[in-house]
Amino acid sequence: MDVLPVVVIISVLGPIIGSVIGVARKPSPGYICNMLCFASGVMLGVSFLELIPESIRVSSVGVCATGLVIGSLLMYGLDRFIPHLHPELCAQEQGCNLRRTSIYLLAGIFMHNFPEGMAIAMGGVTQTKVSLVIALAIAIHNIPEGVCTSAPYYLVSGSRLKAFLVSSSTALPILAGYLLARHAFSFISLRTIGLIVGATAGLMIYITADELIPSSCAGENHATIFALIFGVIFVVLLGLI
Repeated sequence: MDVLPVVVIISVLGPIIGSVIGVARKPSPGYICNMLCFASGVMLGVSFLELIPESIRVSSVGVCATGLVIGSLLMYGLDRFIPHLHPELCAQEQGCNLRRTSIYLLAGIFMHNFPEGMAIAMGGVTQTKVSLVIALAIAIHNIPEGVCTSAPYYLVSGSRLKAFLVSSSTALPILAGYLLARHAFSFISLRTIGLIVGATAGLMIYITADELIPSSCAGENHATIFALIFGVIFVVLLGLI
């Protein structure tokens, strides 16, 4: 069975589901915090238990370490030059231009979602199931972003359909990044693959530490830490399949 359609569907579900929620009804803060914590556990588990060991296996420790630095610097650069939307910042600050803010956030997420799509494809270097899990984690973490982009755009446009379509279009860079990276596998060496897999791990660790965990800590329920632990356990159990 070809799992490519499954991976593609999962990878684009996050922004679409979030966009639906954003123009319909905003979920509770506790629900978003638990989703973000679970996605954090999955991303950390996949990075440390799957991607980093695989990068070392196909290349070397030095190449893996270099990849980790490159991946983290890539996301840092995107955050610095194209500030990313953090789910806890959904509320519009008083006096701000909501229309400009909503468009700016959409543009930022467009740029950030491309490397996330590449990260999903890189999971396929290890095993197909890892690629599926990365797609699931990224989809979960993109749901709150879909909420935070579609809701303000709906307020300024007055059209649920237009807000849904514009916000859902942020799934396109994920798909483009995935297909590009998947196609590139047939043209690059094992050493380069090791570097890219290491960079993917660095990218995912950066997203988790810079965005997911701080955003989930915005909630008042400390029990959300168990959602993170369940995410790690989910990846561990994946190894039994």
